[in-house]
Amino acid sequence: MKVLWIFAHPEQRSLNGSLMAEGLRTLDALGHEHRVSDLYAMGWKATVDADDFGGFSRERLFVGAAQERAHASGALCADIVGEQEKIAWADALVFQFPLWWFGPPAILKGWFDRVLVQGFGFGLAGPDGRTPRYGDGGLAGKRALIVTSVGARESGFGPRGIHGHLEEVLFPLLHGTFWYTGMAALPPFAVYGADRLTAAGHARAAEGLRERLRTLPTARPLPYRHENGGAYDEDLVLRPGFAPGRSGVGVHR
Repeated sequence: MKVLWIFAHPEQRSLNGSLMAEGLRTLDALGHEHRVSDLYAMGWKATVDADDFGGFSRERLFVGAAQERAHASGALCADIVGEQEKIAWADALVFQFPLWWFGPPAILKGWFDRVLVQGFGFGLAGPDGRTPRYGDGGLAGKRALIVTSVGARESGFGPRGIHGHLEEVLFPLLHGTFWYTGMAALPPFAVYGADRLTAAGHARAAEGLRERLRTLPTARPLPYRHENGGAYDEDLVLRPGFAPGRSGVGVHR
């Protein structure tokens, strides 16, 4: 496989840095190709502005339209195009970050905002006239894995934990970003109690990551429903026959 590893942590000597190094060694040992986008090391610009699209500063900026126009005309700035070329090359994307305030660091959110532009990651026209989304987007056929570190104990992120179940906490990424653009979202890999991890805990985390990378090509993705699979009505509401009597983000799997 060809794997793009997107790393969003400011310190290479951190737990995350050591796990990325272990992960890349594992990919090498398994015979996979890999490329790395180390966002902090790259000095990645995290904010969308008119300069991303060729600098339409005299016009009112409609971001979606400007993205689509710049993508189609080749006017996107070079750092965005470089990341899109890496995505096009990859079969699987690994997103590694510490969980800060129940989400990724701002620099990674900015990567999504700037790179997955309309006309590339979403907003494409399908052959039937419908817009392919949620399982059928512009990045369909690729796999996406989150590798994250969490300061809290695992129990707090369990099905009845005070922080919320981890897959639901990460739903905006797993479903709203990965699945929306067509990528198959794999169950996230998390290291809990990261600030208090012992040497033995680090060894377990490294082995757990190695195992997840060994199964990267074959692991069963989260079974999210396809938008055009018949489960949703014309208002994009789940039909009564699916997950009857239930509500919340869990009904979409």
